[in-house]
Amino acid sequence: MGSEAANVIPNIADQRGDHEEEETMVQWRGNLVAENEAKALRHVFDDLQDHFGHQRPDPNVRFEANLTHPGHGDVWQADLDFTYNIKGEHCKLAYIGMDMCLDLTPKKIHKYGRPMLNDYGTSWVYAYLPDMTMDKIKSYVKAGTGWDVSAAGTVVDPNRNLVAIKAKLNNQAEQPKPSFWVVTEKDSAQDDVSFSRIGSVQDVHSDTSQKRIHRGVGIFSVSMEVEGTPNFKPSSHS
Repeated sequence: MGSEAANVIPNIADQRGDHEEEETMVQWRGNLVAENEAKALRHVFDDLQDHFGHQRPDPNVRFEANLTHPGHGDVWQADLDFTYNIKGEHCKLAYIGMDMCLDLTPKKIHKYGRPMLNDYGTSWVYAYLPDMTMDKIKSYVKAGTGWDVSAAGTVVDPNRNLVAIKAKLNNQAEQPKPSFWVVTEKDSAQDDVSFSRIGSVQDVHSDTSQKRIHRGVGIFSVSMEVEGTPNFKPSSHS
């Protein structure tokens, strides 16, 4: 293993869909997606299966990354893919779920006239994970890609055993904003849960009644960056 480490950047799910081959298309939450992808979306988003969290079984998922060079600079990039084993069928998805707390509390925008936390709640937010959950995710990145995860972009709170991550939010006009869903119904006998969308994360952040820390399951896409040189693709030497 080389000394280089990957910088893993979580982004709250943006409902993107990339299809490499012709497949039967089906509807999922108003979006037309490939049948295999819809199965994974239902598994992760609707059934909340195979996500990382405290006292949960290890997720049955494999992390993969294909580094590409953006054409400038020394940093190579990749969007991670996650392959889920769903009853023996391998379904690839761009998203991973994890237990976390989303911080939508009011933030100080300026201090002594200097800007602080620009665009908080619009283009990014803090997500808090137990350090044990973060360690588990790092081990999956290592096993799947060969890269170690650096500490860049995270803040560790040793007193509460939490890790704070800056999670990016889609906020451009042409991009779908990340959704905020709440539980509306739960059948305790069958353990079935229904959800209702109350708006985007940005909408909820702007609602004064919702300015608090929310605990739940976050669904993220994840990208990684690896330093190298433009002419040679970095190798993890795993």
